[in-house]
Amino acid sequence: MDSANDYGSNFGLKDEIKAYWSARAATFDLSPGHEIFSEDERAAWHRLVLKHLGAGEGRLALDLASGTGVVSHLMDDLGFRVTGLDWAEPMLERAKAKAKSRNRQIAFRMGDAENTMEPDASYDVVINRHLVWTLVDPKAAFREWIRVLKPGGQVLIVDGDFVNVSRMEKVLKDLANWLQRRGLLKAEAVHMPPDMAGTHNSILSRVYFSNGARAEAVAALLRDAGFEDVTIDTDLRDVHKSQAKNWNVLKAAARGIQHRYAICARKPG
Repeated sequence: MDSANDYGSNFGLKDEIKAYWSARAATFDLSPGHEIFSEDERAAWHRLVLKHLGAGEGRLALDLASGTGVVSHLMDDLGFRVTGLDWAEPMLERAKAKAKSRNRQIAFRMGDAENTMEPDASYDVVINRHLVWTLVDPKAAFREWIRVLKPGGQVLIVDGDFVNVSRMEKVLKDLANWLQRRGLLKAEAVHMPPDMAGTHNSILSRVYFSNGARAEAVAALLRDAGFEDVTIDTDLRDVHKSQAKNWNVLKAAARGIQHRYAICARKPG
């Protein structure tokens, strides 16, 4: 696999990614799979975090690429003291407004997930959702995350392979599209404005995991960065089931068979 340095101007690509997510901010919380739309789904996410990280009990958590603060709020629910970091100012504006409206004491500030500028050994937990597939240089990012963790601190990654589509997933999606065009199946919730699909695909073709962020490959890079006790959890059925009502039955089935996972790892010490 090509390294990040083979892409030419890293700044150019990262700048495109920043601009893309800045543009997505206005509708980000309208998309199922981004914001949480039911207490059942919130509880499912809580169970996933508790399974891997345990209760917060005042521990310090860094939510990377925090967006509008969805994961930050989940962590705050569980008793973590949360800092959210994002480099898209429109996302940060919405995150701060959401936290204020909910009376949450969550700190949000601008920062790059690959170069956080946070102090050494300052967090008990680093968490992120759907960030790793967008990274230009995950090797550098993982070294950065182990740096900011305290000895014995944990990272929890929730992500997936959004490039490789299985035959069954393709069949389900094609059938859903066919039925939707004929008015026989309700339209799926809009996940991305149609006019941004080209930008999304262009970016995806140039990031490190352009061939898909498979769990085993992510886990290997975590070990190379110095993490230990790396575990891959592909049982996200609880979350998928709670989200299913937001899509038609075929779309929900297709999402349920995608390669999605949670990876937890620990800094030595």
